[in-house]
Amino acid sequence: MNQERTTHDIDNDELTIDLGELFSVLWNKIYIILLAGIVLAFAAFACTQLLITPMYTSTTSMYMLVRSNGGTGITSGDLQTGTQLTQDYMELTKSRTVMEKVIATLNLDMTVGELSDCITTTNVQDTRIMTIAVENEDPELARDIADALRQTASNEIVDIMGIEAVNTIEEANLPTNPSSPSVMRNTAIGGLLGIVLSAGIIIIIFLLDDTIKTPDDVENYLGLNVLTSIPIQEGEEKAKKAKRRTTRRMTKKMKR
Repeated sequence: MNQERTTHDIDNDELTIDLGELFSVLWNKIYIILLAGIVLAFAAFACTQLLITPMYTSTTSMYMLVRSNGGTGITSGDLQTGTQLTQDYMELTKSRTVMEKVIATLNLDMTVGELSDCITTTNVQDTRIMTIAVENEDPELARDIADALRQTASNEIVDIMGIEAVNTIEEANLPTNPSSPSVMRNTAIGGLLGIVLSAGIIIIIFLLDDTIKTPDDVENYLGLNVLTSIPIQEGEEKAKKAKRRTTRRMTKKMKR
């Protein structure tokens, strides 16, 4: 009966994690954790700079002018109708017909799918303003595609949707700084990943280490009371090694 109780207690103790000891282990290995973070941060920085092609984004925007009557003024009904139709204009801008005309105009070596993937259309809520963003590794080509897309889409929207006009708010800009990748963000993610991975490995090693190191471990894991312990002094061990070296030297001299 006592043996079963002892075994039950040991099993419960094995599931207990000493958080204080765990934090102590992490603190003792803090230099390893920081070094891993620095190494992976540097690796992420180098990969971002050397292996990832920088991309540039050029944007242009236009205003959809819709009138429901022949008057010169714009009514609230015109504003509401134009706002609802802007989603249709966004889909029409990325249609196959528009993409093919842009490719033909600029003589692009791209398929319709490839061109569509680098184009993003957005609409500010409750407005008739549509923004077109084009991403490409060549900043000048991104600007040319954005301008050509705006002009082609404007003509198609006027012809198909029957609206009065599409006015240009902003022509496409020539981007000077890459929009992606973010070197700072990737470096930070790499450093954080290094810290997390190294800390996780140290924690796993700590949890899997079931060797007995202290008298408390004997009581917790084996259920035995420790009567006494004999400390090992490093000084005595070093003295013994030094004595052995001296004895060997004297023996060699006597042989000579």
